[in-house]
Amino acid sequence: MQFYIVDVFAQAKYNGNQLAVVTNANTLADEQMQRIAREINYSETTFIVSNEIRENGYDVRIFTPAQEIPFAGHPTLGTAYIIQKAIISQPVETINLNLKVGQIPVNLHYYNGDVELLWMQQKAPTFHKKLAADAIAPILNLNLEDIDTNFPIQEVSTGLPFIIVPLKKLAAVKQIKVNKELYFNLVNTTEAKSILVFCPETYKLENNLNVRVFCDYLGVPEDPATGSANGCLAGYLVEYSYFGTDTIDICVEQGYEIGRDSLLLLKAQKKDSEIQVFVGGKVIMVAKGEFV
Repeated sequence: MQFYIVDVFAQAKYNGNQLAVVTNANTLADEQMQRIAREINYSETTFIVSNEIRENGYDVRIFTPAQEIPFAGHPTLGTAYIIQKAIISQPVETINLNLKVGQIPVNLHYYNGDVELLWMQQKAPTFHKKLAADAIAPILNLNLEDIDTNFPIQEVSTGLPFIIVPLKKLAAVKQIKVNKELYFNLVNTTEAKSILVFCPETYKLENNLNVRVFCDYLGVPEDPATGSANGCLAGYLVEYSYFGTDTIDICVEQGYEIGRDSLLLLKAQKKDSEIQVFVGGKVIMVAKGEFV
C-alpha cells in the first residue's frame, strides 16, 4: 500500500485542506482504517479499496479521526486526483468514485498536460429543519443582529448535512467562538452535526463569499476548506435566490481565519424543481510514501 498527501482547494502548497489518500487498501479492516485516520489526524483520510474499476468507478471509503462518513468534498476531489496520477497515469475526462452516498463523478480539466482543476457533481440538495436565530447566536458567540434574517438558518444536505447560517458582516464571522457545550446540545437534536456560516464581505475583493465551517462532532474544530458544506451552501443560495437568481457561478474563500487560505468554486442551477450542484478547485501534490 502506498499513501499520498495532497492539498485540496489550495492556491499554494500547505494551504487548503490537507488529505491523506491510501491506495489498494483492500487488506485493511475497518478498525485499521479508523486507526490510520485517527493517527494521521487530518479532517479526513480516504482509502481506495481497490485500484481496479468496479461498476464504472473506484470504491472509496472516507474516515474522519472520529468515524467513517458517507461523503465529503475535498476527499472526493483529492482522491480522484490521486487515481488519475498514480493509478490511471494518463489523461481522462471523468473519474467516478463509489462512495457510501452513491457514485460521484469528478471531471478533470488539464493545462499543458497536467491536471489544473477538478469539479465534482454532488447529489441534489435536500432541505430540512429550520432553526431559530436566538438558538444559534449564543452557540457562535454572536448577537442576533449579526444574523441575516432575510434568509433562514437551515439544515441542508447533498450527502452530508450541514446547518447553514447567513451572517451580515465579516466582522461577525471573525468574532465567532464556538461554545462547545451549547454546540453539542444542539447537534444531539439535529441530523446535521456541523455548522457553516457565511457572509458577502470577503478578505479578497475578487471572491464572492467568506465561509467558516465548525465540525467538532466529527473531530475537527474548524475545517479550512469543505467541499461538502459548500455544496450544501450552493444549493441553499439557489433555493433562496441569495444573489437574486436561480443560477450561480461564484468563488468562495474559506480558512482565512485559521491561516489556511483556501478557494472553492461553486456552480449551481435550478432546473424545474431540482438543483444541480458542482464544486471545484485545485489539488496540489505534497508528498508520497509507502506503508512498511
